[in-house]
Parts: sequence; C-alpha cells; structure tokens
Amino acid sequence: MRIRKNKNHKTPLPNLNADGSQSESNDSEDYYYEKGFMIFTATYHLKRGYCCKNACRHCPYGFKKN
Repeated sequence: MRIRKNKNHKTPLPNLNADGSQSESNDSEDYYYEKGFMIFTATYHLKRGYCCKNACRHCPYGFKKN
C-alpha cells in the first residue's frame, strides 16, 4: 500500500487515482465513509503506529478527550 503524506500533517492520506477516485488496495480495512466523513479503523491506527490524540472513534490506544 502506497501512502501519500499531507505536507502539513503526519497522518497518511488514502491512495487516490489521478481522477480523485479510490485506488485498488486494502483500503476497506483501513477506513470507511459515513455521512461524508472518512472514518479510520483500528487496523489503520495500528498500522500508523501512534495515537494522534484526536479521540478517534476506533482508537486502539484508548485515548479519550475530556
């Protein structure tokens, strides 16, 4: 899986084709879309290797914002 990086943030972005469509890969295990939002799975977070401390829905690191 090829990962592009946003120059302003360390979080990898999903692979996109030149036309903006999703590339063929195992993206379905990394994220899904809900009401227009990209939701990252616990598998994605574990592949990334660290907690971003944004209280993600599927955070495997147990981070909760107060």
